[in-house]
Amino acid sequence: RREGKGRSRGGSNCADPGERANGREPMGKLSLCLVVLAAGLVLLVSAKKSADVTELQIGVKYKPESCGIQAHKGDRIKVHYRGALTDGTVFDSSFERGDPIEFELGSGQVIKGWDQGILGMCLGEKRKLKIPAKLGYGDQGSPPKIPGGATLIFDTELVGVNGKTLDEKKPEGDSEL
Repeated sequence: RREGKGRSRGGSNCADPGERANGREPMGKLSLCLVVLAAGLVLLVSAKKSADVTELQIGVKYKPESCGIQAHKGDRIKVHYRGALTDGTVFDSSFERGDPIEFELGSGQVIKGWDQGILGMCLGEKRKLKIPAKLGYGDQGSPPKIPGGATLIFDTELVGVNGKTLDEKKPEGDSEL
């Protein structure tokens, strides 16, 4: 009698112990289940890669207690940054060069993800920007270091706004960043 048992409970039937008890070899069914499981994992991983980041993601890593100077569209700003791919490969870093990039915010001088992700930052603030390809270098990338379709991850620090720098903003005697 098999009432109350069987396939109506909604559970997986990949390794039904009753199969072996009935003298049937469950390996065919188990093999099929493993193939289906493996295919599902491959689809999940590839979907995660292609849909890695679809919209700009902004993470505030540090924000000064007071935000007296903020970056607005049209401001001339200086930003230190470290740019990496999602696998962690660093493709550029102004921190290592000791030379922040300077540009006019919102004017298209940098990738769209930067114009949007840095807007509203306070002088001294640090953000992590996860930028989808459509707001970065798109399908063409920026060879040889940035492949087409790449999601970009930037650690940024706003160090200057319209000629005002972190050093000018700090109280006397404060030499730490």
